Amino acid sequence: MISDPATSPVHSNEKALQQINARSQLKLPWGKRTKSALFTFFGVGVAVLSLLVLTHLSSEISFRAVKHSIHAIPNSTLLLALFFTFVSFAAVALYDVVAVETIAPKRVPYYISAMAGAAGYAISNALGFSLLTGGALRYRVYAAEGINVADIGRIIGTSWLAIWFAFTIMIAVALVIDPTRIPWIVSFGPDLDQFIGASILVAVAVLLVWLSRRERTLKVGKVSVRLPSSQGAMLQIIAGLVDVAAAAATLYVLMPHGAVPSIAAFALIYVVAVALGIISHSPGGIGAFEATMIAGLGIGRNPDAIAALLTYRVIYTLIPFLLAIIGFVISEILRRRHLITGPTILAVRVFETLIPPLSAGIAFLGGIVLLISSVTPDFSRRLEVLSDFVPMPFLEMSHLGASFVGLALLIVARGLARRLWRAWVMAVILFSLGAVFSLAKGLDWEEALALTLMAGVLLLFGDSFYRKPMGESFKLTWGWLASIGTTAFAVLWLGFFAYRHVEYANQLWWEFAWDAQASRFLRGSVLLLTVLAAITINTIINGVGRGKLRAQPIPEGVPDMVAQSPRASDALALLGDKRFLMDIKGRGFVMYARSGGSLVSMGEPVGSDDAIGDLAWSFRDMADRSGARTVFYGVGPERLPLFLDMGLTALKLGEVARVELADFSLEGSKRQPLRYAARRLEKEGISFEILPREQTPAVMNELREVSDAWLEMKSGSEKRFSLGSFEADYLSHFDIAILRKEGAIVAFANVWRGAGQKEIAVDLMRHRPDASSVIMDGLFANLLMAAKNEGYEWFNLGAAPLSGLSDSHLASRWNRIGSFIYRRGAEFYRFDGLRAFKDKFGPKWTPYYLICPPGLATPRSLIDATNLVSGSPFEVFKR
Repeated sequence: MISDPATSPVHSNEKALQQINARSQLKLPWGKRTKSALFTFFGVGVAVLSLLVLTHLSSEISFRAVKHSIHAIPNSTLLLALFFTFVSFAAVALYDVVAVETIAPKRVPYYISAMAGAAGYAISNALGFSLLTGGALRYRVYAAEGINVADIGRIIGTSWLAIWFAFTIMIAVALVIDPTRIPWIVSFGPDLDQFIGASILVAVAVLLVWLSRRERTLKVGKVSVRLPSSQGAMLQIIAGLVDVAAAAATLYVLMPHGAVPSIAAFALIYVVAVALGIISHSPGGIGAFEATMIAGLGIGRNPDAIAALLTYRVIYTLIPFLLAIIGFVISEILRRRHLITGPTILAVRVFETLIPPLSAGIAFLGGIVLLISSVTPDFSRRLEVLSDFVPMPFLEMSHLGASFVGLALLIVARGLARRLWRAWVMAVILFSLGAVFSLAKGLDWEEALALTLMAGVLLLFGDSFYRKPMGESFKLTWGWLASIGTTAFAVLWLGFFAYRHVEYANQLWWEFAWDAQASRFLRGSVLLLTVLAAITINTIINGVGRGKLRAQPIPEGVPDMVAQSPRASDALALLGDKRFLMDIKGRGFVMYARSGGSLVSMGEPVGSDDAIGDLAWSFRDMADRSGARTVFYGVGPERLPLFLDMGLTALKLGEVARVELADFSLEGSKRQPLRYAARRLEKEGISFEILPREQTPAVMNELREVSDAWLEMKSGSEKRFSLGSFEADYLSHFDIAILRKEGAIVAFANVWRGAGQKEIAVDLMRHRPDASSVIMDGLFANLLMAAKNEGYEWFNLGAAPLSGLSDSHLASRWNRIGSFIYRRGAEFYRFDGLRAFKDKFGPKWTPYYLICPPGLATPRSLIDATNLVSGSPFEVFKR
């Protein structure tokens, strides 16, 4: 790492990246990971507590009674519930329409924003907040329409603000109408409760009047959001109220007579149940939502009310999700037949963005179907028929197999969300096995048909799952693990609820008979919990993230291509810590490594001009197929159009100093410090020479002594990737510039030479602690003069991090942040001092960039590059 002129200036911009990210990453990896784990376990704890409450509240209800109540619900009631569901989702669609017209007017067609809102909510409502959020899906849709990430964030925030306004207003109305019959909110007394509710409604009215006067902007720190007009705000509030009211009405009409104390109380309980469901991490808030409704309404002994809750789940959660899948399948078929024109193309483009979440949802749904089937009783008549054809051991194994396949589908769903090819293959296999097990364990042909259709849908989307990560072990995130855990606990609760009429006895575990369904449930539960525990332990021990991608041996043609490259820094390919993407025609290569979720190329591709474009696109394609972000670390301005055409963005890291050697000399007043340093070295008896690389092995031990002394003085460690390290194999490729005193080497630097004498640079520069105070100035002065005498055109002094970034209020946010750090970051690093050191040589400054994906992927790419070039964010503070 470069911290002063005594270290290599060639890649000093890595220091800038460290300073920018050091504060945000100081608590990594333990701080952020621990918080995520604690939040996950908190959500699971809420879900488990909810299931315990459900067990207590429903202790007097039988599974058969609930099934009978479901069949007794009138068709007219079901149709009315479907109508309210449609109204609710129409209001959800209006959220995004108004938000988009407020933030990015006339840039997205109404039906695109409406479908994005409705489809996103259908998915997040079915799979749970922690799995796939509507916000992430909206980002993908609106980004495809050319909306920048800041505006997308504002759209999502405005949309979410509408529903929370609706929640607040509904609570206020409930307080005004009937405060005495509302649970949990009775401590202030009816009069004060009504006053609080009325005050909230008055505040909302004042807000609307305030918005009607002129255009308003909400500023929180440096973030500003344009607020909707009074008309837009009214539409948002109305949409929110209609959405929440219609969703609550869907459940309300299904409830039996006398189960609801008052409409106001029901509305408030519903809002609280939805909030707790989100916190629980379970798909759709299952368990937590039901427990809150049962406890709030006191309906634990009413099987008709429990049946209403289950029916609500099917109508409001499952059916919209299935409709989203069906609509997506139809659009995919149309796309493949190339029979679409006009607006339909836009609709299909929206659905194309839903391939990963919908496919993950299909797998997750299939897993839930199998798990529920495994824990609930099979039809006795079908078991009698099955006994004539299937041996009992096969029945027992099929039941266990169905339980395992169900849990495995919940896990594989994450891989589908990431477009992994192996997850797609495994999901198709699991669906096929699940269909076989469903038939073999109880002739459940309905489940087998559903699983077969799900497999067919995945087969239809097969070409969308093309990613094959390199050297990566599949690991679950904490959020996904929480969703799997809460789902498994909810399913097990359902099993114990279904078999609560069976008296427990130890012999149940070993009872094998055609009618011993409770015994099969117990054995399947053990398998389910064992696998879930193993997954959790593996996640805790191995952590959440990606495995390391090992470097590969340097291919045979790479040293020759480096020797033919005019860029001196391409010598980093010989460091031995990278992987290589070789051109199939042998014209060049890309050197890269993986960090986090990014594949990071060191510089632009190396090779002939006609190969660089092909290699860059090949690297982009390889990263995409690996499920990784494409990052090019440290490229000049010449190739920017190429990277912009790839849909990537450029962050200016600083400026590179290059000295034009034809005009360089040590004469004149500006060069007086360099002239003084060179002469002082002579007076101190320190001589300069450049050893050819053939002689490097002979002095390797002495060079190592100097290097070790330098590292001890700096209290640092060797760096990799963008900076050389002391490796004998690596240094043996280069000439070595040395300074000797009384025959002993006191300083050295390995020399990078570009082809055709276009450019020369140095990498490692190390000296003994007791060497002269002007040792580096003298070394550079001698090196530049030697390079000029050899006929080189340029001497590359490396980058000055964050220099040259604009602080204009019209500049990009990245430029303003970088400029601020450059001016105010002296407590960490003397950015201006490094530029001043290089300015002594009279260089020409050229911009230097990090190329990465735009939007939300930009900060992640920046962090990944920082960790790769620095080794660890903690190294900043060690130095």
